[in-house]
Amino acid sequence: MRALAHLQKSGRAMYESKKMRRKVTQSRISRAWPTAIDIFSGAGAVSAALKKAHFRVVAAIDNDEAACKTYRLNHPKVFLCENDIQKIDPATIQKECLIPPNSVDLMVICAPCQPFSNQNRNRKHDPQRLLLLEAARFVSALKPKVLFVENVPGIASDTNTNLLLKFQKQCGAEYQFSEPLHVNAADYCVPQRRIRCLLLAAKGQPAPSLPQPSTPVNKRLTVRHTISGLKSLSSGEHDESDPLHIARNHRPIALKRLRHIPKNGGSRKDLPRHLRLKCHRKTQAYPDVYGRMAWDDIAPTLTTGCTDITRGRFAHPDENRAITLREAALLQTFPRNYRFTGSPTVIAQQIGNAVPYALVRALVPTFRRTILKK
Repeated sequence: MRALAHLQKSGRAMYESKKMRRKVTQSRISRAWPTAIDIFSGAGAVSAALKKAHFRVVAAIDNDEAACKTYRLNHPKVFLCENDIQKIDPATIQKECLIPPNSVDLMVICAPCQPFSNQNRNRKHDPQRLLLLEAARFVSALKPKVLFVENVPGIASDTNTNLLLKFQKQCGAEYQFSEPLHVNAADYCVPQRRIRCLLLAAKGQPAPSLPQPSTPVNKRLTVRHTISGLKSLSSGEHDESDPLHIARNHRPIALKRLRHIPKNGGSRKDLPRHLRLKCHRKTQAYPDVYGRMAWDDIAPTLTTGCTDITRGRFAHPDENRAITLREAALLQTFPRNYRFTGSPTVIAQQIGNAVPYALVRALVPTFRRTILKK
């Protein structure tokens, strides 16, 4: 009996010791991994990139139902506040995530870009412009050490100068902001021409500087690098081993046009007159419509219509079809194991709206160095 009691006591001691070591390890990880909040998180590419780089993403905010489903599928442990940001109190985030004062290291703000896009004819009066100011409330309340804002170049246009100044003022006087930085994501391991405007800030110290390009012009990752290894598909076919590698079932007239467009970078200007749309016969507008990607070049900017040949240069370099969702996701540098929910149209919107995963990964060392300076 004494021997049994001794064994039981030793077992309990061993269990408690392991439990204590696990708590200590988790505590060390919590201290070592910087914390981040992802505002306007969409499908979660930014969160995925930060987590891969050993950031703890403690909270995210978005109100797109489909994107939130994808976010939860990939980031089930992150507190996702699915609501209109105008209706959210920053204190809710602090309370739900048990965030001590002044403990947020990084806040990412990727507000909807439609209000700042040149393609939006009503952009001056788009109410979504003011969502950027709503995000400033969270900066002011949670006081992250580093701030990263990403959007289209139009956000830095003369029309929006006052909006950006107001945003900076509402964030708080302790923040030092960079000038709006125009960046091509192709310089940072993204096989795509994607010009963005970045705004960086730090609390109580100079704003971080951009790292040197990791893939400058002569070292670009190309369409060939990115999608050439995928299964060849014809219109309407799919890869049974990959639920995202599904080719659109194009109409006969679309296939006829594609057969006339030269492979590897051809455009609609090569179409015989009788196959051109009437609206294209007398205009050079939107020249990329019905265009093919080129194997040894970067892809064009992927939009929410990135699998539709009528909305841009989204035809496969060789095959007579639009690129698939898998090809679009890889060109946006989503990890191969990233999962999506929704219809093909909805998934294309999630992919096109995303901040490229590889761009965020390239910026992480800059964020981390600035955080450690505090």
